[in-house]
Amino acid sequence: MQWALAAVFLVLASVLVMALQPWRTGEVYATGVGEHRVVMLADGSRMSLNTATKVRARLSSSQRLVEVEAGEVLFEVAKDTSRPFLATAGGTEVKATGTAFLLRLRPSIQEAHTSLEVTLIEGQVVLRPPTGLVAAAVGAGPVVMTAGERVHVDGALAASRISMVRVDRPGLDRALAWTRGELSFDDVTLNEAVDEMNRYSSKPIVIVEAARLKALRVSGLFRTGDSASFARAVAALHGLGVRERSDRLELAPR
Repeated sequence: MQWALAAVFLVLASVLVMALQPWRTGEVYATGVGEHRVVMLADGSRMSLNTATKVRARLSSSQRLVEVEAGEVLFEVAKDTSRPFLATAGGTEVKATGTAFLLRLRPSIQEAHTSLEVTLIEGQVVLRPPTGLVAAAVGAGPVVMTAGERVHVDGALAASRISMVRVDRPGLDRALAWTRGELSFDDVTLNEAVDEMNRYSSKPIVIVEAARLKALRVSGLFRTGDSASFARAVAALHGLGVRERSDRLELAPR
């Protein structure tokens, strides 16, 4: 009898845990470093997953829920006014019905903060800052985005910190270049360009004497994952040397 009661208790406990963690019942989609994957959801929505991305999706008759746990996703949402599409990342919610938007989650090296970027390609979405935090740059409450805008949410994981929100308008073609297997840089710092290139390769580029080279700028169109060609092009442009190690590529002054 005790064993039977224990078994019933375990079943009920499992059901309760699943109810409290609805994401655990969703489908998980992921990509490795340098991988690009397109997923069609049951409602007709399309997700394009960039490098090193993990997404959990749960669709029901009443709601469409997607959680981005890491990486970057292009959402092309099928129109369904009866079931809003809700994407969450880093505590921030993005609500849409039928639209297209980019969502990128950037954890910090120290993992004390997260930085979220939402770029609206077309349509309209409503972005809600994490509960209890202040959207300092645009006022408290939801942010209603219009096509062409990008919203940066720089927030701490601790609820006691402030979440900063900034809005700009990037070039959409440049923002979507990765969907074509390309990266487009327009007068960015060498550090920024190297950080982007390293997202797509397990053999990173390392800048030797980075402080000395911090003023260098990079422009151009490069293939994702082709770190060697990028390093050679930058070296030729700025008079640097390229050293290939077993686990990295080094850019260094000559």
